[in-house]
Amino acid sequence: MINVPNINQSVINNSGTITPQTQQVPANVSQQNNTPNYTATIYPQETVSVYNPAENGPKLTNTSWFYINDVHGKMTNMERIYNISKEFDSTPSDVMSPQFFTNSTDNVSKFKVSSGDIILGEEVIPNTVANQFLNWSGFIASALGNHELDITKPETFAKFLSESNYKMLAANVDVDPKSPLAGKIHRSMITEKDGIKYGIIGIAPPDMHERVKLNDTLKDFTIYSLEETIKQVQAEAKKLKEAGINHIVVLSHGGNELDKKLAQNSEDIDIIFGAHSHNLIKGITEGENLFYSKTGEPVIITQAGKDGENLGILNVSFDENGVIKKAQNNIIKTRDYNRPLFIKDTVENILGKPEVVGRVRSAVEPPKNRLIENNPHSNLITDAMRVQLGTDIALLNAANIRGYFSQGPIDTRLLTDISPFGNKMMILELSEKQIVDTIKYGLKTSFSRASNKPGILLVSGLRYTGTKQGELLELEFIDKNNQVHKIDVNNPSPDKKYTVAADDFFATGGDGYLESNKNPDFVLQKFDVDKNILAADYIKKLNQPIDIVDDKRIQII
Repeated sequence: MINVPNINQSVINNSGTITPQTQQVPANVSQQNNTPNYTATIYPQETVSVYNPAENGPKLTNTSWFYINDVHGKMTNMERIYNISKEFDSTPSDVMSPQFFTNSTDNVSKFKVSSGDIILGEEVIPNTVANQFLNWSGFIASALGNHELDITKPETFAKFLSESNYKMLAANVDVDPKSPLAGKIHRSMITEKDGIKYGIIGIAPPDMHERVKLNDTLKDFTIYSLEETIKQVQAEAKKLKEAGINHIVVLSHGGNELDKKLAQNSEDIDIIFGAHSHNLIKGITEGENLFYSKTGEPVIITQAGKDGENLGILNVSFDENGVIKKAQNNIIKTRDYNRPLFIKDTVENILGKPEVVGRVRSAVEPPKNRLIENNPHSNLITDAMRVQLGTDIALLNAANIRGYFSQGPIDTRLLTDISPFGNKMMILELSEKQIVDTIKYGLKTSFSRASNKPGILLVSGLRYTGTKQGELLELEFIDKNNQVHKIDVNNPSPDKKYTVAADDFFATGGDGYLESNKNPDFVLQKFDVDKNILAADYIKKLNQPIDIVDDKRIQII
């Protein structure tokens, strides 16, 4: 049973229930320049009833929002989220959140929404499962994330959306009228529950072109800048307000900084369900995820991290004018719930049974921040790229690795979880200078941005030392005879060449490591396989069981 009592910060115990650590945070805004004085009481609240207003007090509209973001194709977590979503449907609200809905489940309207990046990679079959997961779970809307545009063919994406029971939303994009996707991406939608209409607006990432490799689907989209996005969303909210809708939420795949600007510089918006920057926002704290609009109304921002590791349930009560009066933000760890056997079987009927290719005897802990730390769990993948393709080195962007190994069997489903994008492999010929420049770019940009994107470069056949200030201090090449050759990072040769195993995302300029070019002249060979296929074949050849160890090939000081 879902049990989310008075939660601000919470600890989930072994029984799967949540032990609360409560805190009352009042949030008031003073009246200035004739701006109305609104008050949002942020619960948990142990001692005062929060559900029963005075008999002559304002009538409240009570809602409960089940939200996800940035699941990134993680099918095992999708199965768990499905399980939790069905409990959300069947559990009475006053049982699920007894300190918020203390008396009755009457007039508690429930919604399920996604802020995008549920799909990941370009493989059709896994994306079919991700699309159906939203249908099976009963989501009503999803923002358009950058990874939805990993689907390289617009007709394939259009087919997915034709089969979806939810609306794909993005108010800040224009779609080519001649595209198969024309009419399938909506700026907003209206849904009605218990006689109340709600407006839902979507935001796609303004940095879409930086986050998606060049493909035919991306060419069909025009994406607005961050500043223009805020204007477009506000214009859409105004239209909804003029249509008599005063409960308006945004599904934003724009990142936390955009969401904060939107909350403070717009009118009419009540809730922003965020994504893209992978923040895990617990509870509700003024100045962090509780802000006030230009008219002084409370605006709440949420975000549930990344990779489907968590989901959220946001309970909100509105007054008769659609202004938030009470709110409670609950974060739930998905791994505290089981994968229902029938859903697991349904997924495997689509994907096929996974093949066991090896076994892990021991494994070090995965990094806390995989974008900017040495990641021993990537070594199997990068080594497989280099060895299986017979190159001097391998380069892989850190964001490509989305999971980790643990003691026990390694199967093809786990490899897809760890490296899920389905990009095509290539052999490149890059100069020493190009290699040094890409490593420097990864260090400099990742440590200078709050998001740590795009991440450092993961390597095989190389060792390097960098700093948290984004400098490259040392770089060594380890040849096939295990001989070490130092590379002058301050004066790398533009003439000395290395063969490099990489994927087409990296090679064509994805994330900006190399110049954006759909057909770069340094590509020697192309292969119709992804790195997880190479990893499966490589692992089969190793002595079993294997150990995941930290060989210090990347050091950040």
